Amino acid sequence: MFRLKILLLAVVPLFFAVSSIVFILFFQSDDLIEEQLYRVEENVLTSKANELKAYMDMALKAVDHVYRNANGDDEKAKEQVKALLNQLTYGDEGYFFVYDGNGKGLVHPGQPEIVGLNWWGLQDSQGRMVIKELTERARNGGGFYRYLWEKPESDEIGEKLSYAVLLDKWDWMIGTGIYLDDIYRNIEARKLDIRDRVQKAFMIIFTIAIVALIGVFLSGIVIQLNERKLADTKLKELTQRIVEFQEEERGRVSRELHDGISQILVSVKYSIELAIDRINQGADNAIEPMEKGANGLKQAIAEVRRISRDLRPSVLDDIGLSAALDSMSDEFGERTGIDVSFKGHPFTKKLGPEIKTTLFRIAQEALTNIERHSGASRVTIELVKRVDGVRMIVSDDGVGFDVLRMDGRKNGFQGIGLRNMQERLEFHGGELTVWSSPDKGTVVEARLPNSVLIVD
Repeated sequence: MFRLKILLLAVVPLFFAVSSIVFILFFQSDDLIEEQLYRVEENVLTSKANELKAYMDMALKAVDHVYRNANGDDEKAKEQVKALLNQLTYGDEGYFFVYDGNGKGLVHPGQPEIVGLNWWGLQDSQGRMVIKELTERARNGGGFYRYLWEKPESDEIGEKLSYAVLLDKWDWMIGTGIYLDDIYRNIEARKLDIRDRVQKAFMIIFTIAIVALIGVFLSGIVIQLNERKLADTKLKELTQRIVEFQEEERGRVSRELHDGISQILVSVKYSIELAIDRINQGADNAIEPMEKGANGLKQAIAEVRRISRDLRPSVLDDIGLSAALDSMSDEFGERTGIDVSFKGHPFTKKLGPEIKTTLFRIAQEALTNIERHSGASRVTIELVKRVDGVRMIVSDDGVGFDVLRMDGRKNGFQGIGLRNMQERLEFHGGELTVWSSPDKGTVVEARLPNSVLIVD
């Protein structure tokens, strides 16, 4: 009866807490959806605005050599600039339009019938003075304007975001724009996706509540079993560490994709577009941006291969642990300039896939720590078979660190990297030992028992 009372005291508050959370989320889900959609729309429009600015910069650079050398009434230069802008396009429907200071159409590849007519008083269906407003923004240093405009390839009217600047020598407004229909369709799809996620979240909360109630019930039954209680605590900590490691790895891969490959590909895109523009203009200096783009693609391919290798080296599955460690050592040495030597052993063929992965990840973590903190000039990785089991030793001649200060409350090491190594080894019945001093560098030794070897 006493245990039942304790169980009820634990379960009832938990039940009401979970019910309250579900109730609040249910009534706040619409507000959360609208807030998320607002952020999505804001981010997408900002991204599109930046794209329009980039395309405008490209157009200005394309005509700069003509415009800069022309005087105010150089008709030949004006015709050359018009011809260049008529030929300059991007994407599926991207083009540039030009109006003079009085609203006369000068360039409009999407709707050539506009050229030669005055559109200063043109209004869209909502009464917005399109050409007048764009010209005023251009005269004020350049700016954006949203309005309704007919699509060139159909009779449909769509909302358009344009960016305009001024060629002040000729009082020309040059602009470019993008239709926002696809963006709004994307936002609507995102709205449905968010609502689906909210529904799934309710189901997850319900499942978590059931699991939690079962966990509390089981915990109440074994409340007097200290050993089981300690085991549960350790399991929870290990689970949390796994989640933290997964999130850390996902964050690292996300940053590398965004900061590395994404920026390289954007640079390649602009280089190719610049080369195309020069080829269209008949210039003889198109090879330079093409070479720059090729070099960028080469860098992107190398980045993809490196990220793929870090996530799961194929050589570990295809050739084995020794080859994987040797390859990683060579790549680390080439990238950091640190002299790395690897000493393998044929016994690694008797190790199971899990053990190979564990030893590879430990070596990878050790090299990461060396690169970030050690200041070493030489590293040695050695795999050996001893009487008491398998050992992998990673040593360097760096500045070392105070091992005692890294002493943790439970696992023996405060540092996340060292703790990851230790937990991997403990899972297979092994252990980790670290020696370090300022004059002798650092030695990391991973030990595994003979039971990890596969018996023929």
